[in-house]
Amino acid sequence: MTWGNQAHLDLYKSLLDQFKQSHPNITVTLESVPYPDYQQKVSVLAAGKELPDIAWAAERMIPQFMANGILADVSDVGGDAAFQMDDFIPSTLDLFRKDGKLYGLPFSTPPSVMFYNQDLFEKAGLRSPNELAKEGKWTWEEFEKAAKTISSGSGANKVYGANFFRDWKTWILLSSYSWSYGSGPFDKEMTKFTWNDPYGIATIEMLQRMMFADQSHPKAGEQVSFESGKIGMFFDVYSYVSKARTITDFKWNIAPMPSGPQGSVPMLGQAGYVIFKETKHPKEARELLKFLAGQQGIQATSTFFVPPRKTVLNSDSFLKQPGNPAPEFIKQAVIDEMPKARLQPGHVQWQKIDTEILAGFDQLFGQLATPEQIMKTLEAKVNPLLQK
Repeated sequence: MTWGNQAHLDLYKSLLDQFKQSHPNITVTLESVPYPDYQQKVSVLAAGKELPDIAWAAERMIPQFMANGILADVSDVGGDAAFQMDDFIPSTLDLFRKDGKLYGLPFSTPPSVMFYNQDLFEKAGLRSPNELAKEGKWTWEEFEKAAKTISSGSGANKVYGANFFRDWKTWILLSSYSWSYGSGPFDKEMTKFTWNDPYGIATIEMLQRMMFADQSHPKAGEQVSFESGKIGMFFDVYSYVSKARTITDFKWNIAPMPSGPQGSVPMLGQAGYVIFKETKHPKEARELLKFLAGQQGIQATSTFFVPPRKTVLNSDSFLKQPGNPAPEFIKQAVIDEMPKARLQPGHVQWQKIDTEILAGFDQLFGQLATPEQIMKTLEAKVNPLLQK
C-alpha cells in the first residue's frame, strides 16, 4: 500500500514485474490511498484485521504504528550480507529503531526544497535564489520581497509570488521559518507546543502579510498549482520533482530554503517500508522488503526519491535523471542541505494535533483572529494532546 501519484505507481509496477521474474511464486498487488487519508485508513484496516502485508509509512505515522504494536520487527533483514545494510546512511534508520529493534527501512529521505519558476524571476529582473544562497543572502526577507515583486495581474491571470501549501494541509513546511530563528512548533521531545513565541507568531504574520496585504500568496481554497506557471516559488519535499519534470511551458529550478539568523533549516521528510505484524506471508513480505530497499530497488526509486543508500545518493542514476535540475543545484539544494535538515517527530496523537493546528490556520485564513490569539489558543489545545 502506498500514497504515491501515478508516476510513482507506474515505477512500482515496473519494479514489481522485475521482482516477479526472480520470485515467480510470489504475486504482489499494489493499492494507493491519498496521503491525507492514509494514516486513518491504516487505523481502520488494523481495527478490522485487514492490513496489507507491506506498506509505505511516513515519519509522522511511525510513532503511532509502533505504539499500536502493528509493525513487524525486521532486524533480521540486516543479517543478509548481500543486502549491504552498512550502505544506509546511519541517521536514516533512527526513525525505525526502538528498543534495539528495527521496524522498517527507509526509501526516501528528502529535505524540503524551494521549486521556483525561473522565467518569472528573469521577467521580474531578480537574481536567482541559487546565486543569493551561494552568497549567504537568500533570506526570508529576500524571499518575501521576491514574492511581492513577482506577483502581478488579477482574476484568471493572477500570478502569485509564492505558495507554501501543497493541499492546504501542509502547514508543517512553515516550520522552516521559525526553525531558522531557533524556534519551532514543538520542543524536541514532542512534549510541549512552543510556537506561541515571537517567532511562531512571526511565522503566521508573514503568511498573513503575503495573503492579505501583498497579495503574493493564494488565499485558502484557491487551487493554483506550480505547474500552471502562475506560482513563482513553491515549497515541497524533493519528491515533487516527479511532477515538475512534466512541465514544458516554463523553465524551473530548485533552491535551498530561505535562511534566518541560524541559517537554512529544511524539514526532512522520511518514508520507509514497513511490514505489518499480522501478515499471513511474513517470509514473502521480507523477500519483497529486501528487494525494494536493496541496491536495485533504491536505485530505481531514486528517480523520484532522495535515496538513503550512500552509493546511490552520490551516483549519476540519482543526479542525472532526465528532466532533473543540473547536478550542481541538486547538490546545493538537497545533498548539502541534508545535514541541516530537521525531522519533524511524530506523536501517537498526531492526527488530533494536526486537526487542531489546521483549525488555527483556518482562523488565520478567515481573518477571524490575530496571530497572537491563534497561537495562544493552539497552545491551550495542543499541549494536553502532547501529554497523552
